[in-house]
This record gives sequence, structure tokens and C-alpha cells, in this order.
Amino acid sequence: MSPVVAHSPALSKLSQSRWPHRLAAALLGLTFPLIWIGSLVTTTQAGMAVPDWPNTYGYNLFLYPWQTWLWGPWDLLIEHGHRLLASAVGLLTIALAVALFCLDGRRWIRWLGIVAVVGVIGQGVLGGMRVLLDDRTLAKLHGCAGPAFFALCVALWVCTSMWWTNAKRRPTTGGLERLTLITALLSYVQLVLGAQVRHIALGARPDVFQMLVVMHLALALVLLAHVTVLVVRTVHHRRDQPALVRPAMLLGVLMTVQVGLGLATWVVKYGSPAWLADWGWAAGYTVAADSMLQAMTVTAHVATGSLILAVALVLALRCWRLADWGRQAAVAGSATLLGVTT
Repeated sequence: MSPVVAHSPALSKLSQSRWPHRLAAALLGLTFPLIWIGSLVTTTQAGMAVPDWPNTYGYNLFLYPWQTWLWGPWDLLIEHGHRLLASAVGLLTIALAVALFCLDGRRWIRWLGIVAVVGVIGQGVLGGMRVLLDDRTLAKLHGCAGPAFFALCVALWVCTSMWWTNAKRRPTTGGLERLTLITALLSYVQLVLGAQVRHIALGARPDVFQMLVVMHLALALVLLAHVTVLVVRTVHHRRDQPALVRPAMLLGVLMTVQVGLGLATWVVKYGSPAWLADWGWAAGYTVAADSMLQAMTVTAHVATGSLILAVALVLALRCWRLADWGRQAAVAGSATLLGVTT
């Protein structure tokens, strides 16, 4: 690392306190369960279990009798629990933004903290308006904004870490940076397509649903190919970029699990392929409508998709942080000069 970067005032101030990173880690730890509990709310169609917002049956959100929802109906338990967890995430996001302004001298990460606060407020309003208007389009937007906020939490966690501060620049590795970025973008687009499939209108034409499913499956194949290439190339450059190997391997494992969960989701939700029902041992697992098996399988599929996005983004951020673009430009310039002189 260059002396200018190592001794910059912003990074010196950062090293004085680890609280921004601790808060970012706590925020990331709370946001992931918020994602999959929100998915469980959608899967079990519990989004309208509480018809008012921001109150809960007329009570203040935090003063609603705990016996009523904790020991009450399942849909009330997960919907009100989702709201309480979302409130905790919102408060923690504000605390992180304050810590960044007080303890981190980097202007750009302070703005990232502001974006996070705006994002969590916007996501809360989207969820509330979805309840008040009982609107499926708002539910889609809410489902797409959740993973985007989760990705922002991942970025804050990575960029406030000591690893980010102490990372040593190395030459770029043949387009690996662009590959990681495209993989992260594809993983988010895949989540958006999945949200369209999950929130398809009841009166939608069958061909619209089929088109969304085909797009979802096609992009899954593209993403699988990207992850495979990314893992192979990262392992190939493991001596140059050892910090990328573990996230890349984890991404490969998650992608493998996700393919299995996708196939299982198709079986328990849509009963396809139909011939499975003819097998005695498998008949009970096909089209398990409104069952706990279906709810957990679909929710695990959505949650794993968010984890794929998170790990892909960690890999992209690390890769771009490690890339020594100045040295790469110098090497390219020298090669060009040698070509001219010879």
C-alpha cells in the first residue's frame, strides 16, 4: 500500500474506533433474518395479518401485548415479528450512520450511511403502504428493495473492516474485477425475477407466468456459468489474490445448494415433474400446498438467493479494492512503448 493511502487522515481516524464496523456487522446480522422472515410472510400469505400500519390493531407497534402475538396465530406471529425486527434494523441503521459521521473521516462512506438510512425508511414505508393499500405491485417493489438494502449493508460491513484499510494492492487479474461485478449484478436481477414469479397477479395470463419462469430459469443457468468461471479463475489466481479464494468457494457452494433448492421448490409448489406423484415415496412431497415443507423450502430458496448476492458482492468489493489500477496502467503503457520501439 502506498504511504499516502496508509497515513491518510481518514484512515487514521478510522483506526481509532472499531464501532462503525461492529455496528455494520450487527446490522448485517439483523438484516438477513429480516429478509427470510419477510419471505416467510409472503410464502404463507401473512402480509395482511395486521390490517393497519404503523400501529398494530390500534396499539403502538412496541406496546402491542406480547402474549397476543407471541402465542397467537402463526400469521400474526410472523407479520408482527417482521415489523418489530424491521424497526430494530431501522434504529441500528441510524446508529451506524451517526457512528460513521462521528468516527469515520471518509466522506463517501458517510454518504453511504445516509443512503442506508433513506433506504431503510423507504423500505418501511413501502411495506406499510403495501398493507394499507393491499397492493401486489407494492409487494413486488418491497420484495426487490429488501435484497438491495441487504447488499448495501454488506458494502458497509466490508468497507468499514480493518481488512479494507490494510488491503495491499496487487496487479489486476485479467478481467476478474469485471467478472465479479457482473456476477453480483446478475444475482440481484435473478432475485428481482424471482420476486415477479412469487408475486404474480392471480388473474395473470398463463403465458405471462410461463415467460417469467423461463426467464428465471435461463438467468439461473447464466448465473451458474458465471459463478463456475469465477470460482475457477479465482482458484487459478489464488497466489496473487488469496483473500478472494474463500468467498469464491463459498459462492460456489451456495450456488450448488441454490440449484437443489430451486428444484425442490418447483416440486413442492408446482408438482413438476408430474411423474413424481406416481412414485409412492415421493407422492407426499409434490404440491404440498400451504404446508410447512413448502413454506420452508421456498423461504430457504429466497434466503439463499440473498446470501449469493451478499457473497458475490463481498467478492466484487474485495477484488476491486485489491486491484492496483495504477500499476496495471503502467504495465500496459510499458508494453505499448516497447511495441512502438521495436
